[in-house]
Amino acid sequence: MLDTLTLKNMTEATKKPIKTAIIEDQDDIREGLASLIGFTDGFKCTGAYKSMEEAFEKIRRDVPDVVLSDIGLPGMDGIQGIKILKERYPQMLILMITVYDDDERIFDALCAGANGYLLKRTPPMRLLESLREAVDGGSPMSPEVASKVIKLFREIRPPERADYDLTPHEIRLLKLLVDGHNYNTAAKELKSSINTVKFYIKRVYEKLQVHSKSEAVAKALKERLLE
Repeated sequence: MLDTLTLKNMTEATKKPIKTAIIEDQDDIREGLASLIGFTDGFKCTGAYKSMEEAFEKIRRDVPDVVLSDIGLPGMDGIQGIKILKERYPQMLILMITVYDDDERIFDALCAGANGYLLKRTPPMRLLESLREAVDGGSPMSPEVASKVIKLFREIRPPERADYDLTPHEIRLLKLLVDGHNYNTAAKELKSSINTVKFYIKRVYEKLQVHSKSEAVAKALKERLLE
C-alpha cells in the first residue's frame, strides 16, 4: 500500500507543468503561442525565440520539455537546428509547427529527430493536446501530414534489409509504434505495464541508434525492419 509521502509525490508529479519553448520568427505567431501556453493550466512557457541562434544562447537557462519550432527561420533553419538541439539535449522533445507540408521537409524533419509535425493552422486546443501527446510518448502530426508520412516511407525501398538484432518482442513493440501507439496504448495492447514498455522502447532506441519515436518509426519503415 502506498504511504502518504508517496501519494503526495505522485500528486505533485501529475501537476508538474509541461515546460515549452517556442522558436518562431513571426512576432504575432510567436506571441500568440507564448500567450496560449503561458496562460493555460498545466503548461509553462520557458522562452519564445526569434531564431535558432537566439534559442541556442538562451534555452539553457530553463531547459524545456518540448520545443515548438518553425522551419523557415532567419539564419539557421529549423531542421538544421533540430540536430544541434538533440545533440545538446537528447531528452528534449521537438515538434515542428510550420506552413510547409511538402514531402521533402516532412521527411528531413523527422529524420533529423523531430517528434512531431504540425501545421500552423492547427487549432489551439489540438496544439495543447499535441504537447501532452508528445510528453506521453506519442508523435503528434496534423492529419494531412500523417497520411503523407505513411505513404512517403512505404515508397522508400532500400537495397537490402538492415538487421539490428531485435527480439520478436521488440519487433512487435516497434510495429505498435509504427501503427501510432504511444506508451499507454502499447502497454494495453501488450497487457503490460507502462514502465515495462518504456524499458523495452529504450532498448529498441539503443539498438536502432535513435532518440525518439519518430526516428524509430522512420528507420523501421525506411529499412524495412518489419517485413
